[in-house]
Amino acid sequence: MNEHAVVLGIDCGGTHTDAVVCEGRRLLASAKVVTDHDNLPGCIAQVLQETDQTLLQKVERITLGTTLLVNACVQGRLDRVGLSLSAGPGLAPDRFALGEDVCLVPGGLDHRGVEVTPLDPGVLRRQILSWQEEGVQAFACVGKFSPRNPGHEERMGEVVRDVCAQPALTLGHHLSGALNFPRRIASAYYNSASLRLHNAFVDAVTAVLARLGCTAPVFLLRADGGSIPLQRSRPYPVHSLLSGPAASVMGALALTDTLGSCSLLMDIGGTTTDLALFVEGSPVLDREGMTVQGRRTLVRALATRSIGIGGDSLISLQEDGCVCTGPQRVGPAMAFGGTQPTLLDALNVLNAEGSGIEPVDACAGQTDRSLAGLAALGSRSGNTAQELALAAWLDAALKISRATQDLVDEINARPVYTLRELLGHMDVRPQGILLVGGPVHCLHRRLQSFVQLPVEPLKRADVANAIGAALTRPSAQLEVYADTGRKTLLVPALDLEEALPRTATLDFVKDRALALLKGQLAGEGIADLPLEVAQADLFATLSESGAGARDMRVACQVVPGLVHGLEHGLEA
Repeated sequence: MNEHAVVLGIDCGGTHTDAVVCEGRRLLASAKVVTDHDNLPGCIAQVLQETDQTLLQKVERITLGTTLLVNACVQGRLDRVGLSLSAGPGLAPDRFALGEDVCLVPGGLDHRGVEVTPLDPGVLRRQILSWQEEGVQAFACVGKFSPRNPGHEERMGEVVRDVCAQPALTLGHHLSGALNFPRRIASAYYNSASLRLHNAFVDAVTAVLARLGCTAPVFLLRADGGSIPLQRSRPYPVHSLLSGPAASVMGALALTDTLGSCSLLMDIGGTTTDLALFVEGSPVLDREGMTVQGRRTLVRALATRSIGIGGDSLISLQEDGCVCTGPQRVGPAMAFGGTQPTLLDALNVLNAEGSGIEPVDACAGQTDRSLAGLAALGSRSGNTAQELALAAWLDAALKISRATQDLVDEINARPVYTLRELLGHMDVRPQGILLVGGPVHCLHRRLQSFVQLPVEPLKRADVANAIGAALTRPSAQLEVYADTGRKTLLVPALDLEEALPRTATLDFVKDRALALLKGQLAGEGIADLPLEVAQADLFATLSESGAGARDMRVACQVVPGLVHGLEHGLEA
């Protein structure tokens, strides 16, 4: 991979859409526009038009990060999903169902993938016809032990395609070969719920870039901090549902080399604050799978936590007189033309008067508008603007502090994995805070006083996410399942089945998995990237004839990371 290439990074955030152009380790240009959530492709077009057009013609790689899907999830705008479940030994599948449109299809496999009850497709066909009358066009088909035998999932998928024209369809075994039925259900459900919205976004972005003459390969940032070709993301949008927080993590990696033994990253945007931890210089991974609306999935992701606190978070008075900051956002801060006071307005009021912090943090926008807005709101409760501003800041700071503690406690509850290595059980405690995001210079000293830890605002913190996207290394994953009893090697993501020697070992399967991944990348014009085996499992079983056999699962991947960091001080 060319480390001196001119690359473009675009981050579609909750409040702003940012773009940066980097050449090697140098930041050449940056641009920022207000995000229109109803027209993200239009935001991309606008931010690119704000960028030096001569530079755009030199771009060799484009990487996108977006909060489109996670925002749609939070706002309840994902599609309804017809969820089809077949089972096998163990707990009833409806215990793990999601949504109200669920069909339990008679049929099941045992733990070896051997059919114990034939599938009854007639039940599913009748249910799909009923769902169609209610407008359901997205479907997820998930069976227990499907990574060991995808037959039932594939048959359910055939029924969906027979009844529906061009359905948004996910088969559980295509997303992961891990044997965790509840998490495979959640993964497939959210993937199908996101398919229509995601592919409409991909279509529109592709058209925008073509219209602007950007012909470079386009990638999309994934939740694990890697990036994949935009077109290859079409069947699997769930892998990029948390690409926004991943962009901030990769941006911090690019902007600093002083991560220390344990650092907390705070990306304070206009709408949310995203939190992540670095241990021994590497971001912590959530090996148990990304959580969406309280449900664990099988999607590999960086360990992050998002909270509805940002510079544009609304300040409101509760019935009991308490001051509440966020999670609602109804527009920009009054300092930037908004109509209701926000956290940034509160910070402006505190910073304008000093409020005991020396030296004081910066103000932003029209401070007099912030003061007027807080004074008007305070008059309703008998508080001065300064008193209300302080209460709003403390409420925000306490919420961020609690979310941070929850993330730290969750990480300490299990072995610590980072992008670089397994560190095992250890006591993770942040020794300092790295700060990125738009409002950082309005609060970093005040935050430092509150948390009693060193707080470092990173250079170019305002476009850190776009920098992280631009410099992220393209990545890919592949899972391979082998059964010596059946003498088959399956690669669900490639729809590939090969003959397997009965004497095949786990090392044999690892080598084959790495070779297949290398070949897949070569077909996409990607070479010279580090590969690793992320997981390898072997289970002793009995074949159908009663002979001893081995089930093996290998997951391999490009090691997520940066092509390189950014040289400090070389800015546009």
